[in-house]
Amino acid sequence: KIIEENIDTLEERQGNKALLTGVPTGFTLFDNLTSGLQKSDLIIIAGRPSMGKTALALNIARNVAIDANTPVAIFSLEMSKEQLSMRILCAEARIDSSRLRSGFFSRDDWVSLTDAAEILSEAPIHIDDSANISALEIRAKARRLKMKTDLGLIIIDYLQLMKSPHFSERRDLEISEISRTLKALGKELELPIIALSQLNRKLEDRSDKRPQLADLRESGALEQDADVVAFIYREELYNRDENNTEQGKAELIISKQRNGPTGMVPLTFITEYTRFESRAAEI
Repeated sequence: KIIEENIDTLEERQGNKALLTGVPTGFTLFDNLTSGLQKSDLIIIAGRPSMGKTALALNIARNVAIDANTPVAIFSLEMSKEQLSMRILCAEARIDSSRLRSGFFSRDDWVSLTDAAEILSEAPIHIDDSANISALEIRAKARRLKMKTDLGLIIIDYLQLMKSPHFSERRDLEISEISRTLKALGKELELPIIALSQLNRKLEDRSDKRPQLADLRESGALEQDADVVAFIYREELYNRDENNTEQGKAELIISKQRNGPTGMVPLTFITEYTRFESRAAEI
């Protein structure tokens, strides 16, 4: 029976060669490497502070909700719903968020903001900013959302702030239980889960500070449980010379993919808009 179902799936893919089999993130090369975010997959996106983990996750949420018309749930344990909404709005309108905070924005800015707000008002993005939430609480809320909507993606920002279902004096064991719970949730609801993660600060001691799998903080179980592990890296954070040729360049490094290739996805990061965009690979 299972073999027959697999053959049916392969025949369907053969007839739709140009189509992604998973949820498109809107970042073309990443989608080409992964065929989109696959159902039941646990995707870890990790990086050091200020690399842009939250910004990338929000960009993906926007692309999935608006371009793919797929409902997204964001569980934010670090930032408030208002802060995230403002980030999404500024990225969509391409307006410097600092101008909005200070109130110094022009009439043209206001037009861009209202246009962006109109687009985003229809976006099926659900934001839950409950602090100190556990994996079991996320599971309960996600189940309810799945019953109400055709939920297609869950994003968690970020994994190390989650409570474990069972207290342990060893944080690595708690993180292991959290990752297993998230993996099981994705499988149960048949949707991909993106979990943002911190990295061990020891990588700062290396000359090449591009993250490696061993840098995943507090648990090797993250590497084991994840179907995809991707690291966000921006060289400009380590070299702030204004003549630095790496200004605005970012790398999304796929270091693990259970069912596909690894590789580097070149991106551009527009700091003032907290917005990532695809960038052509350099030859």
